[in-house]
Amino acid sequence: MTKSQIVNQISDATGISKKETEIVVEGFISVIIDCLRRNDSIEIRGFGTFKNKVREPRKARNPKTGESIELTKRFIPYFKVSKEFKKIVMDSFQEDLTNNNIIN
Repeated sequence: MTKSQIVNQISDATGISKKETEIVVEGFISVIIDCLRRNDSIEIRGFGTFKNKVREPRKARNPKTGESIELTKRFIPYFKVSKEFKKIVMDSFQEDLTNNNIIN
């Protein structure tokens, strides 16, 4: 699903104009990016947590040339799904498997 599809679906479900919905979705994404840029985490109960994972400096090897390189300390954005969200998804797939509906 693309961002525009999300905007359309939210707009249809809420009755808010697509332009206003797009502003809200853009604002939501902007807040997440700004928080992660400050190394803050964002917890949305029942959905999940956005946070940075710290990767410490280390030596790595270029697989093509075999050259050794130094990787600096890195902060990788990460999303951890909540238990409730995970259960909802698993339950829906279990129901499909029980009813012999194969999902590709």
